[in-house]
Amino acid sequence: MLRCDICFVHTFVVRICSAVDTITSKQSILDGQELVSSGGSFILGFFSPSQSKHRYLGIWYRNISPQTIVWVGNRGRPINDSYGQLTVSADGNLILLDGAGNTIWSSKSNSARSIKEPTAKLLHSGNLVLVDGTDTNSDGYVWQSFDYPGNTLLPGMRLGWDAKTGLHRQLTSWKSADDPSPGNFTFSIDIGVLPQFVLRQGVIRKYRSGIWNGFGFNSNLRTSTGAVVPTFTFNSNEIIYMAGSADDTTTILVMGHNGFVEQYAWDKETLQWITIYEARKDRCDNYGICGPNSICNTHNLPVLCDCLPGFIPRSQVEWDAFNWAGGCIRKTQLDCRKPDGFMTLRRVKLPDVLQFWTNENMNLKECKEECLKNCKCTAYANLNVIEGGQGCLVWFGDLYDMRLFISHAGDDEKKEQDLHIRLAASDVESIADGRKKKRPTMMIVIILVVSGVLVLVSFIICFIIKERKQKDNKGTRDNLNEDLELPLFSLATVLTATDNFCCENKLGEGGFGPVYKGILAEGQEIAVKRLSETSRQGISEFKNEVMLVAKLQHRNLVKLLGVCTQGEERMLIYEHMENKSLDQFIFDSRRSKMLDWKRRLDVIVGIARGLLYLHQDSRLTIIHRDLKTSNILLDTEMNPKISDFGMARIFEADQSRVKTKRIAGTYGYMSPEYGIDGLFSVKSDVFGFGVIVLEILSGMKNRAFQHPDHHHNLLGHAWILWKEGRPLELMDVNLGSSGFKSELLKFMQVGLLCVQRAPEDRPTMSAVVFMLSNDGLTLAEPKQPGFFVERCPSCYTKEEYCTHSAVTITLVEAR
Repeated sequence: MLRCDICFVHTFVVRICSAVDTITSKQSILDGQELVSSGGSFILGFFSPSQSKHRYLGIWYRNISPQTIVWVGNRGRPINDSYGQLTVSADGNLILLDGAGNTIWSSKSNSARSIKEPTAKLLHSGNLVLVDGTDTNSDGYVWQSFDYPGNTLLPGMRLGWDAKTGLHRQLTSWKSADDPSPGNFTFSIDIGVLPQFVLRQGVIRKYRSGIWNGFGFNSNLRTSTGAVVPTFTFNSNEIIYMAGSADDTTTILVMGHNGFVEQYAWDKETLQWITIYEARKDRCDNYGICGPNSICNTHNLPVLCDCLPGFIPRSQVEWDAFNWAGGCIRKTQLDCRKPDGFMTLRRVKLPDVLQFWTNENMNLKECKEECLKNCKCTAYANLNVIEGGQGCLVWFGDLYDMRLFISHAGDDEKKEQDLHIRLAASDVESIADGRKKKRPTMMIVIILVVSGVLVLVSFIICFIIKERKQKDNKGTRDNLNEDLELPLFSLATVLTATDNFCCENKLGEGGFGPVYKGILAEGQEIAVKRLSETSRQGISEFKNEVMLVAKLQHRNLVKLLGVCTQGEERMLIYEHMENKSLDQFIFDSRRSKMLDWKRRLDVIVGIARGLLYLHQDSRLTIIHRDLKTSNILLDTEMNPKISDFGMARIFEADQSRVKTKRIAGTYGYMSPEYGIDGLFSVKSDVFGFGVIVLEILSGMKNRAFQHPDHHHNLLGHAWILWKEGRPLELMDVNLGSSGFKSELLKFMQVGLLCVQRAPEDRPTMSAVVFMLSNDGLTLAEPKQPGFFVERCPSCYTKEEYCTHSAVTITLVEAR
């Protein structure tokens, strides 16, 4: 808001005493003054990024905190004093001056028309426009900030090429979170024959959306909330993408300084930005990750990449080592003297258009014939999905950057494009014969499975009926057996396996109850969690864990083998983890040496992948709510597996976070918004993961941490070391080496990003996995972590610190 100040501009004295959205050539905006848009949504003024003395002219949201900058005028040339001045020149340009009168930035209007009354106005959409007098019709704009986007696309803004103005609008990242200078990443529409969005780091492609097919971009681009309805115009005059109506002032698309493009919507209830779309949400979105002639498939983790039908790895050795860069080559080379055939791939992202040919007037049959005429043609597809798929698109050479799409409810299969890959006739015949042979075998398998299931179901039904008859009224408190989808272990089997719950077989005890090691008759080792009468968890938590874990299958999640619900017993039978839990290694001075640097990093990445599966890649969105080192188990190869899902919660598709009066979790791992206000989301798990990362790197517990120079917890100590440029001091002394500086810096930075106080500042697990799996990325600068307050050292003894660090909160009423 403009204050009631006196502004000296070219001998004119102007007194402005109310909030305005307009200035004329007789007025200026000085540093400390502001324009407020009509409707009050946006502000134009001067700002300094966090921890910077530089001043920038920018536009930001008026009533949203923290400050959200959506446009910066002088990105590449900051003002070094606090005497900046924005004025409207007589020739119809905006001029930004510093205290010495130097021109820092200019709107550089190319208008050839005569301007009588140049006026600058901040519109309700956040668009800063130059007009002649009071003409605010868009056709009358002399200049507008919407033509020069920075890192943010507001509704009503456009990306792409305009033949009339010659503008090619794109998003350009900030150099860092605190530096608006143009960064290394751009997000733009390639303006070739077939437009598509491309994310680049310099000149290197990092992601592409897939080509425009008349209905949408041939990709897995989706917005989960429907808050924004984008429009796309493609003709000889313009190639324009516009993200929704200018009337919507609470949705933005941001090109992050770290190379991520995300769309956010402002949640008025929680007062935070909620992510509703990510351009790169998994590894298959990394450009060309599988090399040529291959396809990426997130359902195939950890293998991820498959050769196309009729192709084999260029190097089997590298392929088996998960190095897919070399891609695949044909089993049989094409021979134009013999008739070739085609294999059809459905629900795929079409290859990049590197070498291609199009004809808008051909149908698909004619397209196939055209491909067969050219020996270099390798695949074809319909060019346009509108009006029956008219048009022909043909590829030559290698097929690059393909992925298999994930099916979603409501997807319109008629709007999808099939890819027809050209193969030697012998390969087509071989693939077809293989499929025919599989069909009878599959039928036999299906019949046997169905028969076996029917017999098993009949047995279970009889068993349940028998058990119910034997139970008294106390034994009827929960009809769990009706819902179980896992093998049922008899009590006799469990007793035999554990030697009647012998003390020597006891592995430990948690909130659920004691855990025993057992050996089944066939020799398989098991871990038995037995619900105790004094357990802080109850029947509902037992049932919750059964129902959740039965539906989850991932290499980094512990496998539930079955349950025992005979009589009053409630037991979970898991695969046995030979090395027990992570906390027994990293917090033990002797055993921690067995967890060397590489294994620690592998453990961190494994936990991240397991958590990503829970949040995004499984059929359900699951919040663990009690992620901690003691709930990370290690197998014989030291591979991590997330366990203990008694407190986990399933999120519905339309939920972003939930509030509860029943807080479940462990002090030291709970996020601030959850531990204080009972608000939990996927970002709550991200916080717990960040704590684990810092504990693994340091070998120290968060809450039990003590330091002679301060009374912060481990998170606060790590933050202090980071800000003071001493990150190497965090490394576990038991590692005995400082040769891992770059890796330590990256993993420490990711850990600090995960434990930031505000949930909206924390990355998603897909972003975490991407950051951990890729080198050379420019990561965001972490903000202050949660619970960055010094504790009272006289309030606890050392023993009390250690005791409190292990306390698990269960079913606590929030106050």
